[in-house]
Amino acid sequence: MILFENLRFLDTTLRDGEQTPGVALSTDDKLKIATALDDLGVHVIEAGSAVTSEGERAAIKAVADLGLDAEICSYCRMRTSDIDLALECDVDSVHLVVPSSNLHIETKLKKDIRNQQDKEDVLMMAGEVAEYAKSHGLIVEFSAEDASRADFKFLKDLYASGVAHGADRLCYCDTVGMLTPEKTFNIFSELAFVAGAPVSIHCHNDFGLAVANTVAAFRAGAAEGHMTINGIGERSGNAALEEVIVQLEHLYGVNTGIKTENLYKVSRLVSRLTNIPVAPNKALVGGNSFTHEAGIHVHDLVKNTASYEPISPEFVGRTRRVVLGKHAGASSIELALTELHLDANPAQKQEIFKRVKELGDNGLHVTDADLQTIAESVLEIHCEPTVKLKSFTAVSGRPAIPMASVILEVNGNEAVCVDTGDGPVDAAIRAIQRAVASVGDIILEEYHVDSITGGTGALVEVTVKMSKDGKSITARGARTDIIEASVEAVINGMNRLV
Repeated sequence: MILFENLRFLDTTLRDGEQTPGVALSTDDKLKIATALDDLGVHVIEAGSAVTSEGERAAIKAVADLGLDAEICSYCRMRTSDIDLALECDVDSVHLVVPSSNLHIETKLKKDIRNQQDKEDVLMMAGEVAEYAKSHGLIVEFSAEDASRADFKFLKDLYASGVAHGADRLCYCDTVGMLTPEKTFNIFSELAFVAGAPVSIHCHNDFGLAVANTVAAFRAGAAEGHMTINGIGERSGNAALEEVIVQLEHLYGVNTGIKTENLYKVSRLVSRLTNIPVAPNKALVGGNSFTHEAGIHVHDLVKNTASYEPISPEFVGRTRRVVLGKHAGASSIELALTELHLDANPAQKQEIFKRVKELGDNGLHVTDADLQTIAESVLEIHCEPTVKLKSFTAVSGRPAIPMASVILEVNGNEAVCVDTGDGPVDAAIRAIQRAVASVGDIILEEYHVDSITGGTGALVEVTVKMSKDGKSITARGARTDIIEASVEAVINGMNRLV
């Protein structure tokens, strides 16, 4: 029996992003992500853990003060002091996490539930904290940590104690990713109907099964799932919200209520603010999804997009891309020219095809800017660039703050800008973005560097992916100076976007 009734989605991107090594989200970052999640239609946003720091509490309160439709939640340990700190943040609910496996109870609480008195003590402590939170007007999601390694009978007793003390929802945490889809289905087939309150699933991805286990829990009667954008989180991450949602929608016919057309935009935002790149082969939101190169594929794709696309890219807010290289066929060139709104006769198409193949055979991927340059050359089209570089200067060192200044000509007008950054490249790109703000908000989505030759004077190739108003383009720069190559790539891309 497959239920899928009244499903809710709790997003832990904000907390799990900060639990990921090397990630620290500012308050401004949290506000941007929280607003994006609310626009997406997520029901509950876990904005962080109030006990972490004073700065974290200020950020959680700022999210709560946005007045979003989503319920705003704070992660809490089994301590009334954690509840008090959450209350200071004006959150709607707490994700109250209670150790449930023998291992976690012995490690954290110094108790042994094989001893009846210790067992009763744990149940009482958990119930009292839940009751304390409820008495202060909070919604309580009573969560069993490491549930997948807990004694199932004790787990049911723990949940019963939570419900008896006012818990609104229950959560089963697969803390180290030990579940399998079959086991998950069996557990929730029983738990969802005997627990006495709606049960949610919180999966980690240590064995790569977080998404499959989350969907299996929903199939068996789970009422809510905990997920993150791009599957970020501690260690190997959590269940990826975008994958769970699209699987439910397309493989199980469930209307989730999530605005799927915003998924890619939110994915890019989270990747940019956390500085965690999305793997090119990541399902749905990776750079290679809905991207085609092989000529035989594109030949069939032109006739019927379903031949090599299970869903339309627009469903998740993306557009189809054709990548040109040594595997490209004539159909690839034709489709790419159509997307550039360029008309060419058969002889011109053949010449463009020949030049693209030559680059591909030399081991190069042909960027969008490369193709446009080749096509304009063959078609004898002259396009005056909107953005021209007159000069730039970049300064870096220790203890100096990396800084760059640029002088550009934008639509014939001189623009001078100075900015700082994490390094001279970052500073230069920020300065250029400020200088061209008059022609639109151009976002740098991806930045990649390759050394083409060896040695300290190596030729460096920089490839960037940039977007404006939903349109994205790739461009390249190649110089012995990485800053100059980066500036060249960015300006090449901008000129194709504006």
